[in-house]
Amino acid sequence: MESLLAAAPFHVAAFSSVSSPSAHSPSVLRSIRGGGRAVRCASAKEAILYALEHDEMFNSEEVIQWESGKTINSIAAAQGIRIRRRCRPRYPSEGSGDDKAVPRNILEQIVWDKEVEVSQRKAKKPLKSIVESSEHAPPARDFIGALTAAHRRNGVPALIAEVKKASPSRGVLRENFNPVEIAQAYEKNGAACLSILTDEKHFQGSFENLETVRNSGVQCPLLCKEFVIDIWQIYYARSKGADAILLIAAVLPDLDMKYMLRICKNLGMTALIEVHDEKELDRVLRIDGVELIGINNRSLETFVVDTSNTRMLMEKRGDIIKEKGILVVGESGLFTPDDVAYVHSAGVSAVLVGESLIKEEDPGRAIAGLFGKELLS
Repeated sequence: MESLLAAAPFHVAAFSSVSSPSAHSPSVLRSIRGGGRAVRCASAKEAILYALEHDEMFNSEEVIQWESGKTINSIAAAQGIRIRRRCRPRYPSEGSGDDKAVPRNILEQIVWDKEVEVSQRKAKKPLKSIVESSEHAPPARDFIGALTAAHRRNGVPALIAEVKKASPSRGVLRENFNPVEIAQAYEKNGAACLSILTDEKHFQGSFENLETVRNSGVQCPLLCKEFVIDIWQIYYARSKGADAILLIAAVLPDLDMKYMLRICKNLGMTALIEVHDEKELDRVLRIDGVELIGINNRSLETFVVDTSNTRMLMEKRGDIIKEKGILVVGESGLFTPDDVAYVHSAGVSAVLVGESLIKEEDPGRAIAGLFGKELLS
């Protein structure tokens, strides 16, 4: 797992104060020697060593806890994170005894499966090669700028329309699935941005769909809707043309979110950080540099959707969100103009919608039905 809490390589691009995003040749590793901390570098510049030793993340309480012997899961649990990690290179069902752990909910199952998937992908395409590929990707487009402009233009929440074939709870949503045709229809009918599902095992998506849509001539900024547990996924998404990526607070410890935000900034990408409850929102609001928060109305445990979750969280933390200039996205449970108006009145500036559009015969035309009017592009 490419994470600060997994003692994985610190990527030099993350330390932008001493190097450019393209200066990726030094491999910086942390090791534990005699109970203390040490930095091993291959051809590393003194400036990079200095940056690591003085960087707030490198010296954070979470890293110190990890080095003292605490597990990733115990550190995460102390922050209220309920999704456990397995950190295994094989699927849980292939184990025996204690190895045959049972996931507590669908998100935990997805994360455990994602650990296996990412491990296998990294074995074929190491981080260094993916970083190099990301540097040759077309420039990232302004995701937040597109949302802000659409909100002002239409007077309703900007739409992030989701290109999604299936979901774990609903199964296949669209048999006749052509990601480019759907993306073009969304853009033509006023979507400000698009969300492309890339998870294969549970959503029947792919990074190839993301790349195909990016290369199709669609101008809307693209969100890579992935279950990120590793910075490898961020660089890979950028290499495929993503302009933004989803980070889920229920999965990622605070330190990983800070680290991944820094990676996104250096790549010119936007991070949409998703929260489900008040505790997650408070964690995210304590992190500097957050610009975009998604409030998911779907319960992690039951998958029941309640749009009043958005209003409740905005009533409790709306002032802080406004003070920080953070744009809020409403997610899940939006099927009618009344649903959209409800979360809009709560203070959201954008909505992410998939199921209620993708299941319609003409997903693009369904946008007007969702908002009660046609949107200006």
